[in-house]
Amino acid sequence: MKFEIKSWYTGGVLFSVETENWKLAVEAAVKARANLSRANLSRANLSGANLSGANLSGANLSRADLSGANLSGANLSGADLSR
Repeated sequence: MKFEIKSWYTGGVLFSVETENWKLAVEAAVKARANLSRANLSRANLSGANLSGANLSGANLSRADLSGANLSGANLSGADLSR
């Protein structure tokens, strides 16, 4: 399945990949050092994801499941982490 991580600000595609789920898509983006600043990841299941070093500044992570996710070194400044 094709997953596109889009900017909530512009609607433009920040990263695109064929994979099985959102967790793997976001991990692939982080591994590729994609700039996920202002990414719309609202309600994504990122449980247990390795997001170490990710640039998620200004990202919409509201209602995303981040339980057990590795966020060490991630830039979360201005990110929406509500709910």
